[in-house]
Amino acid sequence: MPSVAVKLYSVFFKFLLKHRLQNRIQAPPEHYDAFGVTTRPEESVAAANPSFTDGVATKDIHIDPFTSLSIRIFLPESALTPPDPRSNPNHNNAARKPRSDHGSASTRDSNSLPSRRNSYEPSTVMHREESMRRNSAGNGVVEGLNLMSNGVYRGYSPAGDNRRKLPVMLQFHGGGWVSGSNDSVANDMFCRRIAKLCDVIVVAVGYRLAPENRYPAAFEDGMKVMTWLAKQANLAECSKSMGVGKVGSGGGIGGVGGGVGGIEFKKPDAHRHIVDSFGASIVEPWLAAHGDPSRCILLGASCGANIADYVTRKAVEGGKLLDPVKVVAQVLLYPFFVGSVPTHSEIKLANSYFYDKPMCMLAWKLFLPEEEFGLDHPAANPLISGRGPPLKLMPPTLTVVAEHDWMRDRAIAYSEELRKVNVDAPVLEYKDAVHEFATLDVLIKSPQAQVCAEDIAIWVKKYISRRGHEFSY
Repeated sequence: MPSVAVKLYSVFFKFLLKHRLQNRIQAPPEHYDAFGVTTRPEESVAAANPSFTDGVATKDIHIDPFTSLSIRIFLPESALTPPDPRSNPNHNNAARKPRSDHGSASTRDSNSLPSRRNSYEPSTVMHREESMRRNSAGNGVVEGLNLMSNGVYRGYSPAGDNRRKLPVMLQFHGGGWVSGSNDSVANDMFCRRIAKLCDVIVVAVGYRLAPENRYPAAFEDGMKVMTWLAKQANLAECSKSMGVGKVGSGGGIGGVGGGVGGIEFKKPDAHRHIVDSFGASIVEPWLAAHGDPSRCILLGASCGANIADYVTRKAVEGGKLLDPVKVVAQVLLYPFFVGSVPTHSEIKLANSYFYDKPMCMLAWKLFLPEEEFGLDHPAANPLISGRGPPLKLMPPTLTVVAEHDWMRDRAIAYSEELRKVNVDAPVLEYKDAVHEFATLDVLIKSPQAQVCAEDIAIWVKKYISRRGHEFSY
């Protein structure tokens, strides 16, 4: 059973959430802002910090001038290490040094365990990283860190051409469509943990919340970010082909410009720099320098899993329209799936912790337009017929469920349907866990949260590792 602290917090959480949902239902539509909101005033927000103070740098970007859609980028400090020449597909295999992990399985296991344990020990990591950083920067300062004293921009600015490329993970937060945010304290902590363990750039999406913006606003925002990511990759490649070797630092318009604190361009090259009408760089520097969109993963928690699955489906349908972005896998954490025919868990666990069934029904009523409301809506039930594309075309899908989550059985059933058509779709079920256990760890201190993040990293690395660097476990 969950701990006493979880039970007590669940009671308090459900009381507050029910009160907020009822207030949203009773609020007149004319009070809604068409521009949309991505966070609520009562949400505890973590400020962005672009200077790797705890191993991950973050920045916020508003990417759509017509809506409140925004993103927060989480860049792990591992991106600062020089790329391994073996990761280059054109690298001569004969020049590679023999790898010590080609021995027996027992040797690999014995070698991997200490390094994996040490990766979670701050003292060991700090000594190793400080040594690496001093050797690479000479004066103990990471190359590209622009810590200006005038307060204009204090953060990481990519410099040089020897940059390590990391996979990109789009993350969609939970909150029952009407709450939560990409920059909340809980989501910030979760994304930092995932960025470090999976060694990926996490792009947390701040989609528009209901009821100000009902379906399909949140789903459209997910596709807008995917399209924006593809555009950024193409703009970065265009800048590179035009001879632009360096991009802005993030001190300009919308957090992506090349304002003060950026890398200055020589006058002969100024006309080649791709800028917007305000003269700011439209190429996001962190993604241009370190992002590899050909290794893209989608991760969604709770209702965010519904968005992730929708965006994945649209990406599969779109095919090469999103090049060079390629979705190689998706992770669905306790999806917000429902249906008109109740499953065993929906009957037995209807009054479960945090998000019980009556409360979730209120959330769906606020999210779906009145004329479209129904538990078998395509956004709600993944098992209805007529949803495209064919399941056999879906990428590998990891599903995480909690023992005390009333929506668990439908998520498992969806995973079973994927496995029937030979899609790699494992299910990880965590005992004594509740809905949102991994993403609300900052509040409920769930012992399964760290384990879950590690399990996600192990599975994801099977699909994002470069050839010759496959993850072994």
